[in-house]
This record gives sequence, structure tokens and C-alpha cells, in this order.
Amino acid sequence: MKTLLDQFPVKAIIGILAAEPSILPTVYEELSEHFGTIDFTSELFTFDSTDYYEAEMGKDLKRQFISFEKLIDAGTLSDKKLLTNRVEQHYTREGTSQRRVNLDVGYVCLAKLVLASTKDHAHRIYLRDGIYAEMTLRYYHKTFQPWEWTYPDYRSPTYIAIFNHIRTIYREQIQA
Repeated sequence: MKTLLDQFPVKAIIGILAAEPSILPTVYEELSEHFGTIDFTSELFTFDSTDYYEAEMGKDLKRQFISFEKLIDAGTLSDKKLLTNRVEQHYTREGTSQRRVNLDVGYVCLAKLVLASTKDHAHRIYLRDGIYAEMTLRYYHKTFQPWEWTYPDYRSPTYIAIFNHIRTIYREQIQA
């Protein structure tokens, strides 16, 4: 029997930026070893909402979102971010610290989409070990809605449709 102290598990998601999309199958295989079976993969999008990553990763970046069948405890978000940071390091360009993939781990639940970050900001809450949590989107009026701090690409109708779809998968999982 569920008590007031129990939390529903949440659905892990990862937003991937890739400088070399050809390595994604290998990256996904490694992520699956830690997160379990991938149950959703978006199409591969051109990432052009900012040039923030260009100096490190190059031009013509691609973006993709994945989610995992196995639900997780929201309290493990910092562990998941530390793990994805290690996976990113596996795919640095040889002899450099330049990443070929950037992994934005987070979770979807019925009320929100939360992302983990290593960067502090006024709207982020410190978790532990240098990891912060950001409520990136809220679910309101039957769709995800951005906040003033939400990244421009996460505000796009295309991405919001993806997160709404992942939320539907999650809702079906917790109702089963």
C-alpha cells in the first residue's frame, strides 16, 4: 500500500547533442546498460538554437531525445547526471577534452520535466556532488509549458510534442 511518503517513480529521459551521429548507436548501447531498454527515440533534428557548443563540439550538431522503459526514483537524478558525464568522457575526441556527445539527463513525471545540470543558476536547486536540478517545463492546460528560463529549443512546439508523447507513455506505465 502506497503511503504519503512514497514517491511515484519517474521516467528517465536524455536529450542528446551529437557532433558525430554515427556514434549514437554505440552511445545508446552503453546508456542501456545503465538505464535499461530504450522505449522511445525521437527523430534526429538539426540543432541550431544556439552556438554555445560550437567551439567545443563543432558545427552541424544533431539533437535527439530518448526515454527508458524502466522507471527510476527521482532522488537518483544526481547519480544519473554523474553517470552520463562519465559516458560523455568515453566519447571525447582523442587527445582532447572535446566531447562528441552532450547528454542532458532528466525525467518526466505527470507534472513536469526536470533536467540535471552541473551549472548553478538562480532557478536551479542544488542536489549534491556538483549537480543541480531545474524544472524546465511544467504540465499545465493539457500540455507542457515553458518557464522564462526554459532553453529556446525546449520551448519549441516540436520538442513539446515529444515530451507530451513521453508523458503519455509514462502515464500508461504508472496506470498499468
